[in-house]
Amino acid sequence: MEYRELGKTGMKVSHISFGASSLGGVFHSLREEEGMQAVYEAVVQGINFIDVSPYYGHLKAETVLGKALKNIDRNDYYLSTKVGRYGKDGVNYWDYSAKKVTESVFESMERLNVDYIDLINVHDIEFADLEQVCTETLPALVALRDKGVVHHVGITNLTLSHLKYVIDHVPEGTVETVLSFCHYCLNDDALLDYIDYFHSKGVGVINASPFSMGLLTERGAPSWHPASEQLQALCRKAADYCRSKGKSIEKLAIQYSVSNPAIATTLFSTTRPESVLKNIAWAEEPIDEQLLKEVKAILEPRLRDTWLNS
Repeated sequence: MEYRELGKTGMKVSHISFGASSLGGVFHSLREEEGMQAVYEAVVQGINFIDVSPYYGHLKAETVLGKALKNIDRNDYYLSTKVGRYGKDGVNYWDYSAKKVTESVFESMERLNVDYIDLINVHDIEFADLEQVCTETLPALVALRDKGVVHHVGITNLTLSHLKYVIDHVPEGTVETVLSFCHYCLNDDALLDYIDYFHSKGVGVINASPFSMGLLTERGAPSWHPASEQLQALCRKAADYCRSKGKSIEKLAIQYSVSNPAIATTLFSTTRPESVLKNIAWAEEPIDEQLLKEVKAILEPRLRDTWLNS
């Protein structure tokens, strides 16, 4: 397993890491015990960074992950969770107030069965008033950092320019990491435009969703996927092309997403232990450069097509 520095946090994280969104049944149905076994397998194999949110499965992902973490040495992993985006009774809601995010951290710690959080993130800041994030949300999290309740503070978002805006409008060192999703994968490499900026600010970069929320898989995107039909069609064409060559688009997607050493880690999510093993094995194999070139050519007409977060 390769480990990379996450900005200036002092955390050296596995270059491929475990995203626990699937433990909330976000993408497909969940067998809880199997999901817990996936967490165990990830840690045993050397993955030391786990990311979750109270939003995933409307508390379910944190609850299931917390059951698994009871059985894992706290020194064996770094834990990341989020504040600001939530759900209740099947309805999404957002609250970036200092009061709510402070309460949320302690509630997450209770669900996760831990007494500190390594990295706390403001979740999907495009849903917030960015001024509130800068003047209220982040200062509340920094106060918790000063007390040792959380060790590091980050922000997450789909829209990359929002991440830059916030970093530019808070004191240096406030934001220690950014988590970007669907912007460093086979069909979208827009994160490349921002990496040098993030590094210049001492901010560590976390990449998520190497499969572009299911677009880059044999199974294909879930019905709710917000990508255009044109992009979905090209991704299906790319998957079919890989299959015709006896190759796997999932394997290529993982290998591409972990290939940039300027990105500290790439999160994947699964509830199946065998998928954990497969993704780790893929990440450690050299990429097929010719196949990458051919698949990129298929996807090029819709390269960097994105969508509104939802």
